[in-house]
Amino acid sequence: MKVSPLTLFLVVLSNELIDVLSSSLKPQRFKGRVQRDRRNIRPNIILIITDDQDVELGSLQVMNKTRRLMEQGGAHFTNAFVTTPMCCPSRSSMLTGKYVHNHNTYTNNENCSSPSWQAMHEPRTFAVYLNNTGYRTAFFGKYLNEYNGSYIPPGWREWVGLIKNSRFYNYTLSRNGFKEKHGFDYSKDYFTDVITNDSINYFRISKKIYPHRPVLMVISHAAPHGPEDSAPQFSELFPNASQHITPSYNYAPNMDKHWIMQFTGAMRPIHMEFTNILQRKRLQTLMSVDDSVDRIFQMLAETGELDNTYVIYTADHGYHIGQFGLVKGKSMPYDFDLRVPFFVRGPNVEPGSIIPQLVLNIDLAPTILDIAGLDIPADMDGKSILKLLEPEKPGNRFRSNKRARIWRDTFLIERGKLLRKKEDGTGDAQQTNYLPKYERVKEVCQQAKYQTACEQPGQKWQCVEDSAGRLRLHKCKGTTKVHAGSKKSKSLRGQAYASNHCDCSSNSYRMRQSERRNQRQFLNIHTTHKFKHRFLRTRPIRSVSVELEGEIYDIDLEIADPEPLIPQNITMGSYQEDAATGEAVESVMIGEDGSKAGESVLDSVKVTHKCYILANETVHCEKELYQSARAWKDHKSYIDKEIEALQDKIKNLREVRGHLKRKKPEECDCNRKREVAQEVDNKLQLFKENRRKKKDRKIKKRMRKGDSCSLPGLTCFTHNNEHWQTPPYWNLGSFCACTSSNNNTYWCLRTINETHNILFCEFATGFLEYFDMNSDPYQLTNTIHMVDREVLNQLHIQLMELRSCQGHKQCTPRTKGAETGNKDGGSFDQHRGQLWDGWEG
Repeated sequence: MKVSPLTLFLVVLSNELIDVLSSSLKPQRFKGRVQRDRRNIRPNIILIITDDQDVELGSLQVMNKTRRLMEQGGAHFTNAFVTTPMCCPSRSSMLTGKYVHNHNTYTNNENCSSPSWQAMHEPRTFAVYLNNTGYRTAFFGKYLNEYNGSYIPPGWREWVGLIKNSRFYNYTLSRNGFKEKHGFDYSKDYFTDVITNDSINYFRISKKIYPHRPVLMVISHAAPHGPEDSAPQFSELFPNASQHITPSYNYAPNMDKHWIMQFTGAMRPIHMEFTNILQRKRLQTLMSVDDSVDRIFQMLAETGELDNTYVIYTADHGYHIGQFGLVKGKSMPYDFDLRVPFFVRGPNVEPGSIIPQLVLNIDLAPTILDIAGLDIPADMDGKSILKLLEPEKPGNRFRSNKRARIWRDTFLIERGKLLRKKEDGTGDAQQTNYLPKYERVKEVCQQAKYQTACEQPGQKWQCVEDSAGRLRLHKCKGTTKVHAGSKKSKSLRGQAYASNHCDCSSNSYRMRQSERRNQRQFLNIHTTHKFKHRFLRTRPIRSVSVELEGEIYDIDLEIADPEPLIPQNITMGSYQEDAATGEAVESVMIGEDGSKAGESVLDSVKVTHKCYILANETVHCEKELYQSARAWKDHKSYIDKEIEALQDKIKNLREVRGHLKRKKPEECDCNRKREVAQEVDNKLQLFKENRRKKKDRKIKKRMRKGDSCSLPGLTCFTHNNEHWQTPPYWNLGSFCACTSSNNNTYWCLRTINETHNILFCEFATGFLEYFDMNSDPYQLTNTIHMVDREVLNQLHIQLMELRSCQGHKQCTPRTKGAETGNKDGGSFDQHRGQLWDGWEG
């Protein structure tokens, strides 16, 4: 068969075309599928938190791996702060994106992981939002100081949370609801390594099983928090650590600052030696964190997820070691306690970039939601920082009025809760640099409840302008009509709770003598019958009032045979009623031999179903507990569980009691002013007496323990040779030092922009502080008396507004002209003469 050359040419050409088309189409189809799948994968998010890590004292200088990966490979925020320099409040703000006054966790004890926190705020953390939208969420490490491990917080698919406060050895974890105890073996118990290993394993398994599901991980380290136990391989590093010796180191006393700073004097040599060793041990613990960060990045690179993962590194607050004579601690409104490290690395983040804008711990939650592509709730006080990470676009050379990037330059610092009023005039008499009285009265009179002329129900004060034009507070008098009434009695037949309604009826009204005389004259003129001029009841009395133990009861006399009153049992024995005689018969405890026990047994207290406490304060249990090791162990486990359950119940009861105190309804006022005043006075006297007794008990307890360190109103600690269980050890003996005080409650404004760097604080004692960090970067001198009074008033108004702000629109103040690009957004700029223009939005 002959094939023509043309046919042969066409066949060869067709084969070549098929090969070319097949070789070009297959890679394109595969490449398109990979890109399409990759676009559907949202970025992973890893948040790394350290505990008590400072910036001002040089802790980052030794973390070379972290700085190489995060600072050189990502963005460094040089002005990162926390809004409350305490562990639990700051961590609560991180989780919720809210200021302390909006989530109500004021201290490490007040509302920290409480039932109200669990009910109101924990269901609204960033983990809940991401978990509901498909993220695989996991938490490893320290959660909140008072977390007891009895539950798994909502929003976390994998939960490995530390119970209570930071520890490196001898701690307990809550692993997905099951408690896991750890000992003192470094190879399997060192806390930093445990949570690092768990987080790496979880990420690998998640990506293996669910390759297209994004992961959110929080790795919360205990370092460099106490007890500062380092890994053995780092225990000899940094023998000459001195980064903590700043210009404010041992700068004491400070008579121009608030009370605790005036009280604190210069450190003794033993205190200074302690600060040197403490700094060294803190840096040693951070070396394990440095290795942890490096291992996490290696894992991301091995799994191919490094380019699709945002890594955020920060701390819950700063720290001080010897600054202003304070041996150690946090909770002060100064930069060494407020500034924290803050790095972000991830997609579209320019490596090595430095961002000077203010970022806060309340920005973490909205930023994480923004990274995940979710809407930010309006009640979050913080803002997403993603727009700060966007690279600057090249400007148009023909456009001269380029709009500047708008961002905050002022934020609120708040710490502690309001103090009770002093019982006497002593205490904080030296705190005298508050605002003038007329300015404070003027501020109070702006409230609506003081602007009416004693017309509102329950109004006690009104604002009145005097002849000089100044506002005065006058007490409301004689504005309410009060009817006379007798003390309401209780019925012995039963007790019912009425609604919150004041029953001030006139049933017991008694006419005055003039009214009775007028009525008598009216009856004589207008009636023909002769009446006995008696206005008292003449019918037989039907009931009588009896006072019993301070309460008044009504006894109905028309009942033929009133029931006898049976007293309530207030002794340890139980009362039973004899069916034959109707008399109360006391039941008697039967001993093991079947005979009646003596008076000591009658007075015994039954603690468990097998153990009693006798009258002579000795404990007696059943024989099997002393004979069987198994029975002893089972009963001890039962007691441990009972103690834990009762502790949780007591905590819940205290929460309910506080709620009831806050929601107490108003009592009726029916001509009982004297009785109420006497009752209030009695309660006040009882309260003072109980406080005095409690104080005496604490003093006696300290004396029994030989503790001479604790002082009233101060937060102190004792350090001895047994405190540190890992090298380098302390062998210079015990000493005492005080770190804070009960009146260290404050609200501050912090402003940083291209012209100003200031701190203005108002303390609960009325004391004021003002620092200009442009001229005084270490806040050595309080210059409040050099600031114009009008400027202070403006700062005070701005501070009061921030203290009550809700949501980022209110909590992000801006000035007039910010939209025109005059500066990077911000607040009232006092020295430029601008006026406060309210809130953003």
